Amino acid sequence: MLSRVWSSTTVGVEALPVEIETHIEGGMPKYTVVGLPQGAVRESRDRIWAALENRGLPRPRGRITVNMAPADLTKEKAAFDLPIALGLMAARDENLDRERLSGTFVTGELALDGAVRSVNGVLPMAMRAREEGYKAVVVPDENAPEAAVVDGLDVYPVSTIEEAHGLFAGNGPAPYERASRNGAPGEEQTIRDFSDVRGQKNVKRALEVAAAGGHNALMVGPPGAGKTMLARRLPGVLPPLSHAEALETTKIHSVGGKLSSDGLVTRRPFRSPHHTISDVGLCGGGTKPMPGEISMAHNGVLFLDELPEFKRSVLEVMRQPIEEGRITISRASYTADYPARFMLVASMNPCPCGHLNDPKRECVCSPAQVQRYLSRISGPLLDRIDLHVEVTPVPFDELSRERGGEPSAKVRERVVAARRLQGERFAEERGVHGNAQMTTRQVQTHCDLDKAGRQLLKKAIQRLGLSARAYDRTLDRESWGR
Repeated sequence: MLSRVWSSTTVGVEALPVEIETHIEGGMPKYTVVGLPQGAVRESRDRIWAALENRGLPRPRGRITVNMAPADLTKEKAAFDLPIALGLMAARDENLDRERLSGTFVTGELALDGAVRSVNGVLPMAMRAREEGYKAVVVPDENAPEAAVVDGLDVYPVSTIEEAHGLFAGNGPAPYERASRNGAPGEEQTIRDFSDVRGQKNVKRALEVAAAGGHNALMVGPPGAGKTMLARRLPGVLPPLSHAEALETTKIHSVGGKLSSDGLVTRRPFRSPHHTISDVGLCGGGTKPMPGEISMAHNGVLFLDELPEFKRSVLEVMRQPIEEGRITISRASYTADYPARFMLVASMNPCPCGHLNDPKRECVCSPAQVQRYLSRISGPLLDRIDLHVEVTPVPFDELSRERGGEPSAKVRERVVAARRLQGERFAEERGVHGNAQMTTRQVQTHCDLDKAGRQLLKKAIQRLGLSARAYDRTLDRESWGR
């Protein structure tokens, strides 16, 4: 007898449907899986047999063939355990509703005792199921909040293979009840507030401008001046995630296995990888393609502390993603696209000892040491960082003040207002939501300077040797609040 059930596999952050056909006929017992199954899928038989026996469910007998279509797409997840098991039971048991099963997307890994374990990539699967016109998905109990983010889809959470069997036998669990999502995402009170930072008004202003336009920023200053403290408070002044941005971000975290039990990501990501990270860890890829840190920071902040300590080869792979907002990982066996539109914030010391140009402490580095230290960061990468801000030590009078600076909530109000103006400005532009994403043509259209401003920019370019990219970026920042 033949049965069908649908599941999916992920390539990049997109889910591709996989149709699982199961055929059982008489003859000598044999179990065959076809359709490019990899190790975890080939091993599913032993997990399924143990799960069925430990739950008291009959094990199928005879000549069994499981076909996973399309046949030219590699299948390598243990998440196919549950759909294969349901397909086997439906092909053997006439009491199961095979028509309902063939109209449902199913995913889940089986434990030997029959429990259904959580898996990655449930949100992309649920979104694909809705796009394909299906009305229901069966997912592990722990993944139900994630799948429930997709509207117009019945989500059935199961914790054991018995519950999954009962669902198609007429006595399974009820659909998952979605929690209400009142209010805009990301409105929760931030723990790290700008009011904790004493002094540094010029740096706060620069970070406010960067947040308003989505610009990259580099802070240069001696140790202990507050660079890391300022960077970690930046997410608190960014505008809330829109629902579309929240879905985008959640998809990436779902595929990367970094999603919390809450389901939808409601706060802008803040990623701060250590300087020992590899290029694959930063940009993604690997034997099993996974999103890297630049994709995990999509719609949020990527903070690189002590920028010169990162390997130069690791930093250089960021150049194209910074420009395009996405990265394509190409290998012999796969090509995966990952979104990577992030706000890069970096910090560094001016020299190896950290006290170059410090009025109160003497620098002990030789000119050659300083040059070697600064040359760890290439010119093309620095050219892609829009704001270079000098961070100076905070005087005692500022540190000893009882009251801190302006709270993050007030700064966020101005940032949100600036983003709203930019949204109106680019309402007719596709794929452009902020000043940092403008093309050269859009810069020429929206960032016209008066005579005095043009003369000032001309002098800056002549004296500082700014590039054409820096010219456009300067115009971007000039129009951040209007």
